[in-house]
Amino acid sequence: MNGTTARFPRQPVLFCDFDGTITLNDNIIAVMKHFNPSGWDAIVQDIIADAKSVKQGVGEMFALLPSSMQHEVKDYILTNAGIRPGFAELLAWCKANEVPFYVTSGGIDFFVHPLLEPFGIPADHIYCNGSDFSGDRIRITWPHDCDEHCDNRGRCGMCKTAVIRGFPADRYYRILIGDSVTDFPGAKIVDLVFSRSHLTDKCQELGLPHLPFETFHDVIHHLEQGGLRS
Repeated sequence: MNGTTARFPRQPVLFCDFDGTITLNDNIIAVMKHFNPSGWDAIVQDIIADAKSVKQGVGEMFALLPSSMQHEVKDYILTNAGIRPGFAELLAWCKANEVPFYVTSGGIDFFVHPLLEPFGIPADHIYCNGSDFSGDRIRITWPHDCDEHCDNRGRCGMCKTAVIRGFPADRYYRILIGDSVTDFPGAKIVDLVFSRSHLTDKCQELGLPHLPFETFHDVIHHLEQGGLRS
């Protein structure tokens, strides 16, 4: 490790949420609000109440939209998502300090990859859900489902904890950046959380080590100072 990352007890590695974290909007919710297919809001309420898993709910919401809307939905997201300030600078910091950076997203490939393309993140560092437009309705696929160690037992869709566990805790100082329900399980097993919104509330409730942030410039500042030591 270099002088900056040597402030951490082990090699730092970052796992960053996409919707509402890298982007300014939660893109799935924004799509549903904009196109307003009948029944989507009830599905969201079921997810919030834990009556449905994120995997089930996201799959059901996209199934409300015809596959013929693929380009319309994609264009809407690319136009309206917005990237949180400081993201490019955080990637540059990670590169300069040899800190691995992974995107762990509950979002869908057909908009995650186009939005991230300008930033040059290697494809194998981006984990997200897949999509299938071959049928009448949009079908979500799950190439990164839960492993046998996940407490959610196949409910995640894109299992962030499975990705995190690929980096052993005795070798890596694992840092999660996120904002909402899909980040809760990962927050419980990492060394440090950079949190926004509902994730901050959850970290406070559970007493998890966290630092609230608004922009990625805040994240860079704390990383420069050694995380919680700042």
